[in-house]
Amino acid sequence: MNDLQALVLGFVQGFTEWLPISSTGHLRVVPELLGWSFDQQLLTAFTAISQFGTLLAAVIYFRHDIIAIITGRGREGEAGRKLLVPVIVGTIPVVFLGLLLHKVIEGQFRSLTVVASSMIGFALVLAWSERRASQSRGIADVTLMDGLAVGIGQAFSLIPGASRSGTTMTAAMACGFERATAARFSFLLSLPAVFAAGAYEMVKVRHSLAGAGMMRPTIIATAVAFAVGWATIDWLLKFLKTQPTTVFVVYRIVVGSAVLALLAAGKLAP
Repeated sequence: MNDLQALVLGFVQGFTEWLPISSTGHLRVVPELLGWSFDQQLLTAFTAISQFGTLLAAVIYFRHDIIAIITGRGREGEAGRKLLVPVIVGTIPVVFLGLLLHKVIEGQFRSLTVVASSMIGFALVLAWSERRASQSRGIADVTLMDGLAVGIGQAFSLIPGASRSGTTMTAAMACGFERATAARFSFLLSLPAVFAAGAYEMVKVRHSLAGAGMMRPTIIATAVAFAVGWATIDWLLKFLKTQPTTVFVVYRIVVGSAVLALLAAGKLAP
């Protein structure tokens, strides 16, 4: 992997991680479309580690929320502290299923057919949630059961193409939360799982990345992902205060359908 490829993939990671359009799906599709051939195990590790860039962006962006969750102090105060148990409970499903299904997720599930179908299928679920949910609850209304529901939604993000932010936002809106609140809570709930995935991959393959000469590209991609991820979070939260998620639903369906068409035409290898 050269520096230009790292820049492109870092941008894709940062731009798609917090939008409900699937960063994993895009990082699987973009190299194929550009004709870049990478070892899939190394690419998976590269992706998980470069997520630390978007993770750091979210941690700094939501630092006041995180302080309130941990200490009960700051801007959110006790309302923020109430999120601690829901976030912990909501992290359990994805950790349990991630460990249980790790080999399947990194194997059969990474097929482009699965990625494209997942992008379309979960877009339709997001559209249903957008259309039917009341979207009247705020961050102070989060309960333990909400944490569990959004956590189950997060577990579906283990399917490449589903989108962690997409499945958690869908679940949060289905629980009746406002769009911007749904995004905010889904991001906060995602942080422990994103950190755990990145740390796991870093420990497992750090020597392989170094041996393959991918440490420099990984550092570049992580830095780019941080900058782009920060800007994307800020834009998305402002966007969702006034706009529905329809643009993301349409985008996912179009991209997923295009990938399936290219697969059927033999232009992409599954």
